[in-house]
Amino acid sequence: MARVLKRIETYYDAVPRSSARAEEFGPLTLFVREGDGWPYYARPALGNGGEVSASDVERVRARQRELGAPEAFEWVAETSPGLRAAVEASGLTVHEHPLMVLEGDGLAVPEPGGVTVRMVGAGDPALPSAVAAPYAAFGAEPSPGDVSRVADRITAGLTRVAAALDASGGALSAGQHQPVGAVSEVVGVGTVPAARRRGLGLAVTAALVADARARGVELVFLSASDADVARLYGRLGFRTVATALIAEAEAEA
Repeated sequence: MARVLKRIETYYDAVPRSSARAEEFGPLTLFVREGDGWPYYARPALGNGGEVSASDVERVRARQRELGAPEAFEWVAETSPGLRAAVEASGLTVHEHPLMVLEGDGLAVPEPGGVTVRMVGAGDPALPSAVAAPYAAFGAEPSPGDVSRVADRITAGLTRVAAALDASGGALSAGQHQPVGAVSEVVGVGTVPAARRRGLGLAVTAALVADARARGVELVFLSASDADVARLYGRLGFRTVATALIAEAEAEA
């Protein structure tokens, strides 16, 4: 399992670099998005085995404030065990998420009735709703330009999108996987509230897994929001191997 976690660490360091620059702060790397889009985060520098102090964390937080970026950190507990104490000492709140790796090619799930589950391309009429569906799952809307950014990433081979489409061609659920070489992470799977509890998210994830495997991806992984969601992904053959940690500042009342 140590080898798997090492490959995930290498992936985590590589995947933001397609649309962000890296600023080094000793044992930490801050990824700063180039242009518009969702801001990135800081994480342990690749290959760093040293201790991280609260002052190291605060240096990065000061830079994030200067940039107007969220004061956020992401890492794997098992590969950077000392970081949590430093992050919490700086005043950030840490959230735990099961880190899951797919065993085998993935297990088949029945396609839900009344929908078509398929991959969505850059010029696909379904792409706008496929981008919007995961936002709607959390009561939000895409930012201007999100659809074109996703389309550009699809064209560049950086992102693959799958969706469960209703009879009109609108996405009820959608998600992405983001390949870097032989590793890919399933991200952003979400279902619009009115279509929940129909197995759509699981079917979308299965389509993403099948696409990744067909493209030669050897290691497919994801972070589940909680243990209940992790059990659902277990039905596809994902198994928890570690704990993904996300630290952020508490929202002001």
